[in-house]
Amino acid sequence: MMMAYLALAAILFSIGMFGVLTRRNAVGILMSLELMFNAVNINLVTFNKFVAPEVLTGQIFAVFVVVVAAAEAVVGLAIVLLLYRNWQGIDIDKINIMKW
Repeated sequence: MMMAYLALAAILFSIGMFGVLTRRNAVGILMSLELMFNAVNINLVTFNKFVAPEVLTGQIFAVFVVVVAAAEAVVGLAIVLLLYRNWQGIDIDKINIMKW
């Protein structure tokens, strides 16, 4: 049963990685990052359930990952809104202001 959860997490992480590498839209990249974070959460909870079920370490780390993901979403969307307001678009290839 553990392999099913790990396979699901691997598929989610792969889809997220593909999305990060191929998307040109900043919002799509942020959504792909969220998929990758969710795959990590599935791994944390799965290993906690099957390796040490009496301790809630995996769930606690998963909550920290959710908090970090929420903060990343807030900061990322603020940056996207700022870029859209200044350049009327969020295409990553056209935005080169953050290179230096």
